Amino acid sequence: MARAKQDYPQAKDRAALLRDEQRRKMTRSAHAYVRGSTLKFYEWLEESAGRIPDGPAVWICGDCHSGNLGPVASARGQVAVQIRDLDQTVIGNPAHDLIRLGLSLATAARGSNLPGVTTALMVKHMVEGYEAGLHGESLAPDEETTPKEVRRVLRQSLTRRWKHLARERIDNPKPSIPLGKRFWPLSNPERAAIDGLAADEGLRKLVTSLQHRPDDAVIEILDGAYWVKGCSSLGRLRYALLVAVANEAGGSETLLIDIKEATAAAAPRAAGADMPANDADRVVAGARALSPFLGRRMLAGALLGRAVVARELTPQDLKLDIEQLTRDEAVRAANYLALVVGRAHARQMDASTKAVWRKTLARNRSKTLDAPSWLWSAIVELIQSHEAAYLEHCRRYALQDSEA
Repeated sequence: MARAKQDYPQAKDRAALLRDEQRRKMTRSAHAYVRGSTLKFYEWLEESAGRIPDGPAVWICGDCHSGNLGPVASARGQVAVQIRDLDQTVIGNPAHDLIRLGLSLATAARGSNLPGVTTALMVKHMVEGYEAGLHGESLAPDEETTPKEVRRVLRQSLTRRWKHLARERIDNPKPSIPLGKRFWPLSNPERAAIDGLAADEGLRKLVTSLQHRPDDAVIEILDGAYWVKGCSSLGRLRYALLVAVANEAGGSETLLIDIKEATAAAAPRAAGADMPANDADRVVAGARALSPFLGRRMLAGALLGRAVVARELTPQDLKLDIEQLTRDEAVRAANYLALVVGRAHARQMDASTKAVWRKTLARNRSKTLDAPSWLWSAIVELIQSHEAAYLEHCRRYALQDSEA
């Protein structure tokens, strides 16, 4: 993985640059600010103790905004919309996922200049979708129930191949990672640690688990780089690896492996929750409970003394960019994404637990708005606090920029 010497950030300089990049990304819109300010959401949850009903203790996403849902592929090539980012997953209160999703959708609606009436309808249909998910209703992408923007992304996902993934992620279909804005060079210790992964049995099993690859296939790490990716997770260890693996036809194929540091979750957890102590094991356990397609493609491990999660990226893995919506699109998206989350929660509950949780959700419904009053109040409060915080964040960023 030798590289020509160029003027790229050194490992010791990354932290400051990544903090600046995170602050910049969060100025794009109130919706972007919500996605990058998870700690503010958790602070609100702590202050609101007692006002939110206690749901059954199950694995939750913990950071359930709309950008963390999207099409993912199974080891057998099936594709479904599931939760796709589990950094904050914990055994906790499923109501927290509902609130976080509602806040995300509401800020997307406001960013689309939709009136408050649309936000009220979104919350109503979000609850209906979530309850349908608890009942186990299908996620089949039929024409009537699936929003057209979701159908579009699903169709795109099903037709994607390696060349699409390469162009999107690395701008280069050849087996190398071009250094630049998104990819930075590895330090010598990082390079040595990543080269050592070629002999890691767990990584070999991970890359041979998909596409009917030989179980004893030899893997070769072709290239690697530090990956500047995400928003709230910027600053953690994050690497992109190109790996060659033999296939059944006797040839070789190139895979893109994402390695991401797993840090302690800030999301509130249920009292007495029995979760893995190791953060990488926690992320994988939560993924397998909430998003089986993704969870079975993930591996917990360690790199440079830190807990990391490795997964093979497939061309079918996409996120749903919900930024500009019409009224009908907003309502359908709220219903559908809540259905996805409801299914993920329900998968972990027996029939009696689901019945009790549905009854809890049915309480405190308004005659004029078929949604729990606690959910509506939570979303309204969070929109107010986050929009004010967003403007203050932009002010500080602008002042910092003018003084630079």
